[in-house]
Amino acid sequence: MCRRALAGVFAPLALALVISSTAEAADSDLYSSHGIAMHGDLKYGPDQPYVYVNPDAPKGGTLRLSSVGTFDSLNPFIIKGVAADGLGLVFESLMESSSDEAFSEYGLLAERIEMPDNRSWVIFTIRAEARWHDGTPVTVDDVIFSFETLKAKGNPFYRLYYANVDKAEDLGERRVKFSFSGGENRELPLIMGQLAIISKAYFSTRNFEETTLDPPLGSGPYKVSAVESGRSITFERVKDHWGANLPRSRGRYNYDVIRYEYYRDPTVELEAFKAHAYDFRDESSAKQWATAYVGPSFDKKLTIREEIPHELPTGMQGFAFNIRKPIFADPRVREAFSWAFDFEWANKNLFYGAYARTESYFSNSELASSGLPSPDELKLLEPLRADLPPEVFTTAYRAPVTDGSGNNRANLRRAAELLDAAGYVVKSGKRIDPKTGQPLAIELLLDSPAFERIGGPYAKSLARIGIELKMRLVDSSQYVERVRNHDFDVVVGSFGQSRSPGNEQREYWGTMAADEPGSRNIIGIKSKAIDTLIDHVIAAPDRASLITATHALDRALLFGHYVVPQWHVRVFRVSYWDIFGRPAIAPKYALGFTDTWWIDSAKQASLDERAKTLEQQ
Repeated sequence: MCRRALAGVFAPLALALVISSTAEAADSDLYSSHGIAMHGDLKYGPDQPYVYVNPDAPKGGTLRLSSVGTFDSLNPFIIKGVAADGLGLVFESLMESSSDEAFSEYGLLAERIEMPDNRSWVIFTIRAEARWHDGTPVTVDDVIFSFETLKAKGNPFYRLYYANVDKAEDLGERRVKFSFSGGENRELPLIMGQLAIISKAYFSTRNFEETTLDPPLGSGPYKVSAVESGRSITFERVKDHWGANLPRSRGRYNYDVIRYEYYRDPTVELEAFKAHAYDFRDESSAKQWATAYVGPSFDKKLTIREEIPHELPTGMQGFAFNIRKPIFADPRVREAFSWAFDFEWANKNLFYGAYARTESYFSNSELASSGLPSPDELKLLEPLRADLPPEVFTTAYRAPVTDGSGNNRANLRRAAELLDAAGYVVKSGKRIDPKTGQPLAIELLLDSPAFERIGGPYAKSLARIGIELKMRLVDSSQYVERVRNHDFDVVVGSFGQSRSPGNEQREYWGTMAADEPGSRNIIGIKSKAIDTLIDHVIAAPDRASLITATHALDRALLFGHYVVPQWHVRVFRVSYWDIFGRPAIAPKYALGFTDTWWIDSAKQASLDERAKTLEQQ
């Protein structure tokens, strides 16, 4: 799976809710609480800590992490530049999500949330003790400035995510009100709870829209203490952090220092880990996981290799087409590419059998569609029949399957039939568009050599049906820029999902996002039917309705053949030097490494002694 997100610091978790009017409710109808659940009840009371956190966890030590590529900016909210990793530690939002509920938020910068039953507006009360790192208070002005600035000048994601937020008002007494418009959208109070708050005073003397390497002013548990442009960034724990003693903050953010070291090459990065140049890895390569985590430090248990199960939706990863290109306009051509991909052979010979095939955009969750549409799904799909592929109604989606032998003749024959039906002819072994005389030739744009070993066999398979696939490996900055500006044919796209999809689906698949540079609709989907199904997801009044609407959306995306589905894994594959402690209970929907683990001083001392013994042997 992709390790790097291209969106901003707070890649907001997906949601879904309902608004029927903007009229204010009577006081008796107001919901007022320390938190809010998307559907159902909150798990935690006002002063109750998370069960997956050890409130007595010790503080201290330096955590060393790695990243591949480079960075040139400490502003994670804009489209320009490549932001450094870890900046989410510097900024805070009004509320925070728990990691063991489908979707619930609890007060962080805000101590209270109020809203009417119809959720047509929401009021947050800012904590009196909330402070920026310079000691000044976080104010309602900061909140309103954050909303207006991100929406007007931030990454295009924010304009779509906050599209139905009509206005923000200062009500006095540390209270800020957001009013909503645009129909049913019960998710919006939670979306505003996720709003990252930035300092109005800080940006009054700086251009928000420009990249910068100046350490930003935040209110979070860490601040930037050192920067080497493109090479490393160091964060220092704020020892007098205003929120350290909040009930759900005790025992979290335990490292005194967190340092990210950047490596240009993944192979060098792995070797640096084995030499203990840094402490922890979250491995994304099945081959590396199966073959590279060996040696004396692993034999002597100085270095731990572990698979930690999770219940996170794994989303969709695949070869994603840029359907703005005429060559991919015909869905039959896109489907042909799926039939030419031999996952079973790749999983056996390249991945050591580590992966499951992805057959849903919401895989590893109850949100994934299966079988034929249910009666409730058909109620949503039938009015859209004219704008949907007929297979949505008649066929249970299944990715093409082979026997793994490498003899993919039957599937290639089906791919050839689809290309024939799309009008492509074969001349001298090449697929030619008779209208233009141009061959069917594409470029797979990559930012990591890890995918070259997958692209190579795929290119050979495509060549057997007359398609030429060339791979082009570029550095991370060029890759990000080209994808932002839709300058590619095919990339490896990763579309993560949460337990509760909602407004962010417009950014992934919505027409409004298709032509926006930097949007997450990298495919360029423009479909009235998909737009309508996204609206149903957003408007779902309860969990059952959300699942039904998401199933329907999933079917439309699958049979649009917008990607060649790849694979997923249902565990965190982590390796770390044996210096860490962690809570007895793991969160269901997160690894929790950065904010709930700690450095165990006894283990650190033991590791040092054992390492000396190993060196002497």
